[in-house]
Amino acid sequence: MVLSIQAPAKLNRFLAVLGRRADGFHELELVTTVLEGVAELTDTLSGEPGPRLSLSISGPAGEGLETDESNLVIRAWRLLEAAAERALPTTLHLEKRIPHGAGLGGGSSDAAAALRLGNSLFNLELAERTLLDLAAALGSDVPLFLLGGTTLGLGRGERVFPLRPLPFEPLLLVHPGLHVSTPNVYRVLAELGYADPRPLLSLPEGIAPPWRNDLTAAALKVCPALVEVREALAAAGGEPLLCGSGSCWAARFDSTAHRDRAVAMLRRLHESWCVWPI
Repeated sequence: MVLSIQAPAKLNRFLAVLGRRADGFHELELVTTVLEGVAELTDTLSGEPGPRLSLSISGPAGEGLETDESNLVIRAWRLLEAAAERALPTTLHLEKRIPHGAGLGGGSSDAAAALRLGNSLFNLELAERTLLDLAAALGSDVPLFLLGGTTLGLGRGERVFPLRPLPFEPLLLVHPGLHVSTPNVYRVLAELGYADPRPLLSLPEGIAPPWRNDLTAAALKVCPALVEVREALAAAGGEPLLCGSGSCWAARFDSTAHRDRAVAMLRRLHESWCVWPI
């Protein structure tokens, strides 16, 4: 029996860096929405019991990705095996659509999908709390994909709490085909300092958080080519926001018609960029 799990991208609509912790990580506060239902930005992880654990990858964003023990899907599976106290031999296949190094959480989403897939495929009946603990051990973004929807993230991002749904304004996402290293962005951030270490204020129900990403200046220093994308989105009438540590950008617009005109313009002027209306 083949079982498939969807692994959608995410958007950090608020990302505050509150300082560096004694353990070397950064204290963060994030409001993140999982972009469920966006087919072009959703990976698919499939699996069926097999003679041994193996992973193959295909899809428009799959080129160059490793399928060995360094892959987050395999790492998630090994944690499941440790929790189950037995081997879980499976033939896995990942259809990869979320671009790597774009700040959309593709690898973390794939890892969360692996936890859910293995738990269901082998009827492990691991509790949600156990899966969240395994997710936190894999990476800061992984737990939010288990919850889905919109979440508040604290600590290094691994402590997640569900929030009421917060609808987006008309959005578009742009990926210019660049790769930005998250560790390099945080290293530069430490050099630049923390200009605005303010946490999110309490918001009335239904009010969206500020459109803010404290990693932007550091990401632009690591990858100056990102400036061109921000300027193009602003020229199209959008309000740009860097996705995570980059290289994808989001922009919000005051109307769907305005957003759709921007999509057409960007696709005409920048044919090599991927542009997705949300």
